[in-house]
Amino acid sequence: MAIKKNSNSKSLVVVQLAGGNDALNTIIPYTDSRYFDNRRNVALSQESVIKLNDELGMRPGMDTFKKFWDSGQLAIINGIGYPNPNRSHFRSTDIWYTADNENLGQEGWLGKTIRDLDPYAENVLTGVNFGRSLPRAMYAKDVPVSSVGNLDTYGLFPDMESELDRENTVNAFSRMYGGRGKDLIKDFISQTGVNALKGADVIRSVSGKYSSPIEYSSSAIAQQLQAISKVICADIGTRIYYTTYGGFDTHSGLVDTHSKLWNGLSSAVGDFMDDLQFHDKHEDIMVLIWSEFGRRVADNGAGSDHGAGGVGFLLGSAVDGGFYGEYPSLEPKYLDEGDLKFNNDFRGTYSSILEQWFELDPVSILGGNYEQFSIVK
Repeated sequence: MAIKKNSNSKSLVVVQLAGGNDALNTIIPYTDSRYFDNRRNVALSQESVIKLNDELGMRPGMDTFKKFWDSGQLAIINGIGYPNPNRSHFRSTDIWYTADNENLGQEGWLGKTIRDLDPYAENVLTGVNFGRSLPRAMYAKDVPVSSVGNLDTYGLFPDMESELDRENTVNAFSRMYGGRGKDLIKDFISQTGVNALKGADVIRSVSGKYSSPIEYSSSAIAQQLQAISKVICADIGTRIYYTTYGGFDTHSGLVDTHSKLWNGLSSAVGDFMDDLQFHDKHEDIMVLIWSEFGRRVADNGAGSDHGAGGVGFLLGSAVDGGFYGEYPSLEPKYLDEGDLKFNNDFRGTYSSILEQWFELDPVSILGGNYEQFSIVK
């Protein structure tokens, strides 16, 4: 089944670090004695830190990120957050999803973005989530988005080989419940089925078109990023890619868990970007990495609890690399109830991406004006 492609090739890959990434043990103020005083059990040694300047460094294992930093293609957004921070996973995640910290938003910022990129929903694959559950960030009314667990088995009827059978199934869905216009819920179910079937054949076919010398690891995040690379290389018009990398709720076992998580992410991102470069797709891709909040400044013994201000990352050949935002002070008087205090609104980063990368109006998507960073070259 033919899929109508979008004319612009600029795309965004979003990686959500679910659970609340510990910003202090990710970008480390390795010369600040208060870091070590507050984290006697989980602080990383000065010797182990990958130095970025005379004050800040990356945790060990972030070698890929250091490579992009050195080449000027990594933006590190310190102190990212929002006013009146919420330390609940569910509420804070929802705030980031909907870009609304005052109301319970219904539509996600990426769903709205997809609608603006493809206003007539001509391509049911403009937005693709890699995972079983669709994040609210990707939802918007009348916006088709696919959630793919496995590229090779995606779809309602993955074993249906006959093109005629698939066409008949699509037609049956469109006629189901008496056709369009008679019942809104039935219309929605019917259209959802049609969209799923339209996208299924195309999604399942991308693996057969893909060949690469890059050997990804077997980790979940590596496999998800490889799946994203396959879709990018298939050139089917997808503009927004989403995946979630979990495990960052480090109330205990912070040192070992955080190390494994970031080692895995660094390796996967490195393979992903190498893959895109091999296929000459790297110039059209920007990667956003975010988490719903940071962790508290003081450790709890073996871990760290829910906090406020965090750190975000944006990488790609079009990114104007460097530090953005200010690294939050560890002086007690500047903390937010024991947490790093945010100093830049995450919606400023969203706004920067929307206007500078996608050339869209961020106000209509985010519902307001937010100070941008000059983050795109």
